[in-house]
Amino acid sequence: MKSYLTISEILTRKHFVHCEVIAGKSGLTNRVKWVHVMEVTRINELLKGNELILSTGVGWREDQELCLSFLKQLISCKASGLCIEIGTYTSKIPQAVIDIANHYDFPIILFHEEVPFVEITQDIHSLLINQHYLMISDLEHYSQQLNQLLLSVNDPREILQYLYQATGLLVALRLHNELTLFAPEIDLLNQQLLLRYIQNSEDEKTKFMAHSIQVLGENYAQLYVLSTNEVLTELELLTVDRTATALAQHFLRDLYVEEKKRVDETEWITKWLNGELSAIQIRDYLQEITSDAHIRGGVVVCCKWKQTSKFDQTYLKLILRSIFEQEGFYLLILERKREVVFIVLNKRTCTTWRERLDQSLNRWMNRCELETVHNQLEIRLVGVGSYYQRIELMHKSYEAAKETIAIQEMLQKPNRIHFYNDLHMYRIISLVHEHQDLKEVVVEYLQPVIDYDEKFNAKLMETLKIYLACNGSKQETAKRLYVVRQTLYHRIEKLEKLLGSDFMEPEKRMAIEFMIMAYEYLFKMKKAEAVSVNGYADEASI
Repeated sequence: MKSYLTISEILTRKHFVHCEVIAGKSGLTNRVKWVHVMEVTRINELLKGNELILSTGVGWREDQELCLSFLKQLISCKASGLCIEIGTYTSKIPQAVIDIANHYDFPIILFHEEVPFVEITQDIHSLLINQHYLMISDLEHYSQQLNQLLLSVNDPREILQYLYQATGLLVALRLHNELTLFAPEIDLLNQQLLLRYIQNSEDEKTKFMAHSIQVLGENYAQLYVLSTNEVLTELELLTVDRTATALAQHFLRDLYVEEKKRVDETEWITKWLNGELSAIQIRDYLQEITSDAHIRGGVVVCCKWKQTSKFDQTYLKLILRSIFEQEGFYLLILERKREVVFIVLNKRTCTTWRERLDQSLNRWMNRCELETVHNQLEIRLVGVGSYYQRIELMHKSYEAAKETIAIQEMLQKPNRIHFYNDLHMYRIISLVHEHQDLKEVVVEYLQPVIDYDEKFNAKLMETLKIYLACNGSKQETAKRLYVVRQTLYHRIEKLEKLLGSDFMEPEKRMAIEFMIMAYEYLFKMKKAEAVSVNGYADEASI
């Protein structure tokens, strides 16, 4: 079904029985969406395209130049063809006009007898309107049946199959970046044909269509259709659009059902964050809820917001998961009053976790800003804890994330996203303020250097201490260590690998200097205790 006729179809009507096609026979497949009677010769602003023009030639009479100009304007306006009544005002069509019409495959049709233009327009317009009405009726029927199908369908293949049965088009669906669903279950040859259209953007697209399926404002899937015979009709294009909407509703319903199931996770996540679960218990549970068992560690994120009224928390979590999963994370979410806690499990390489997490958080916050009026949600602070490769240590990351929030609430910095590992001296000040043991933080900063010295006797700790004392002067450091510059450069390169290339940045440097002093203090205190008990001290044991 279509809302247009071709010129070939119009030529079968009774008023065209004795007509003659004198030019542009290759254009008889041109689409006609309306018929106009036109006698003026300046028409640039009068046509919209796909019109069949009826004329007596009174506008140009026997003037060849005016006739050529009229034809060129019709071609420029993408008219479908020209019908001319020969006799009263025009006796013949100039050869130059015929040549140009043939060149552009623009049909010129002659009536050698007087014809009633009003009856022609009534006849063709009635056909077009009826076809358009039937098209809308068919589309409405298809939509009603599709809505009925949505009530019981459990697999998107059923929706694709229904589209195929209604249109006969080859159908494919790309879901989660994988092209896995075809309808019907087509053979390999047709699959390859469809894939060629999908992959080659330079192919003729009148037989092929790609339709994005939007779920919660994100590109969730892609629907592809291909006609193996003719170009896609308007009805087929509209049917594909309705099918894409139905698929979006199906996927959204599945996401909501899945989200409701996750409510049961709350108690289990709470135990995890309290450190009450073993690594085996955590691994077993994760294998049940996610098909991807390759978890490479994770981090806990705490978020606080200003809540002025109720909003759809299920919708909020769907948005979160949609964004974070695209960056290679699996998300577990725990809701609390004006706070939400994410356990962000990493499924990709550990070296890029921070960059991907920062990008995900910023995308989510920008999305929330756009929807603040609708959702009444304004994010205040986001605290990111320490990253741990051992998932049973997520409770430590949670404590770090809460501490990050507490420190930032006290400092009232303008940024809303803060990483625990960026706090440096503020963490130390917080620890001292709370009278906590510094040993764990000292180990976190200096353990790689201590271990390397113990294994290779490389004197990196001594080098680090003097290098910082010399304010990064390589010449002065080499002089005080009594080593050549090449040796010093090698040690500094090793320190950058162990501590990070930013270890001389002001805040981190300040933290490392503090830790060196704390390490020396703890070492001397431990050594004194060891001597009093055993009569000797073993540095490696401290």
